[in-house]
Amino acid sequence: MILAAGRGERMRPLTDHTPKPLLQVGGKPLIVWHLERLAKAGFKEIVINHAHLGEQIEQALGDGRQWDLHIQYSPEKVALETAGGIANALHLLGRGPFLVVNGDTYTEIDFNIIALRANIYAGAGHALKLAHLVLVDNPPQHPAGDFAIQDDMLMNTGKQMLTFSGVGVYHPDLFAEVTKGQPAKLAPLLRKAIEGKAATAQYYQGVWHDIGTPERLANLDMQLSKLI
Repeated sequence: MILAAGRGERMRPLTDHTPKPLLQVGGKPLIVWHLERLAKAGFKEIVINHAHLGEQIEQALGDGRQWDLHIQYSPEKVALETAGGIANALHLLGRGPFLVVNGDTYTEIDFNIIALRANIYAGAGHALKLAHLVLVDNPPQHPAGDFAIQDDMLMNTGKQMLTFSGVGVYHPDLFAEVTKGQPAKLAPLLRKAIEGKAATAQYYQGVWHDIGTPERLANLDMQLSKLI
């Protein structure tokens, strides 16, 4: 699932007429970089939620066949936040664990490795986990971080705090208490899973950018354009 329902307030005026996932970097929409990497990793079924200018996303991406993907959409009349958006789309995601990627990030993470790692954690030595997160070094705009890792387990605190990349694998049961169609944040669910020792994590040191401002978008566009 690619999360694409955010309004992108900090990206205005760019997002006044274009949804954030369709903003161009390196010659293609931000969300297309995700789709290409997901297809390369072997994924076939994609769910995308949207709210602000969501019809533009559907028009631009269609059913996904140009990437050898099958895309389904989960429209939201008002943005339901991360957990609310995922819970609203569970009927499209199936009963097993699924990968989620924030649509407003750029990363070169190998999504296949993430999925395999999560499955290993779910089946070996550890009881079935509710969540598996990818953490990265803290960017300048988020110096305090979000979580820590200890023996592959996700922790609320630790000596080295890291930032949640927006890439994670979740079991549908994580969202069991979320009312469909109601806004809900992801962090409280993750904190609860941590308390129940039901969340694992891994540290990624490769390319990752949080595209939260026009300046960051322009910087990434410049970097990618040099590589083309």
